[in-house]
Amino acid sequence: MSRPPHAREKVLDAFEALLIAEGERAATMDAIARAAGVSKGGLLYHFASKEALEAALLARLEERVDDDLARMTSAEEGPVAYYVRTSAMDGTALDRAILAVSRLAQAGRGTASDALRSVRERWAQTLRPHVADNTALDLVMLISDGVYYNNALQHDGLATPVPRDAEMDALVQLIARATAPR
Repeated sequence: MSRPPHAREKVLDAFEALLIAEGERAATMDAIARAAGVSKGGLLYHFASKEALEAALLARLEERVDDDLARMTSAEEGPVAYYVRTSAMDGTALDRAILAVSRLAQAGRGTASDALRSVRERWAQTLRPHVADNTALDLVMLISDGVYYNNALQHDGLATPVPRDAEMDALVQLIARATAPR
């Protein structure tokens, strides 16, 4: 009898959540099975090893980035504005995948570091036609990094230094003026 198809996603969700909340060391096969509500045999049915789980998480990140790039290229206000606005984490599936893969990279997993570099390059390739030059691209990427980093400083209900609403609108307009192709 085969396992329900959603069991694989539950295991991957549990792995992702453990990485984010507790880090790579806490994400043992036993802990993942427990968090997913499956037996260890059920986990091993879908993922024979931790390396297989990591590979599936990297594939999940790739799929979510594909979706993000599609939204970015069709964004009404343009890819640059979309990219800057979505740099403020709000718990999306993409945010969770990036955080989880970042935890693997922090633990020294080269494949995770490579995947994050690839994501950044794919974003840059999508933005490049919409900015004046490589310096303008660097400006957009670095401001976005700053928004993302500052957003990560928020916890326990403390105010975040990330621009919201009118402040974000003003920031996006300033970036657009500074980076637009001439």
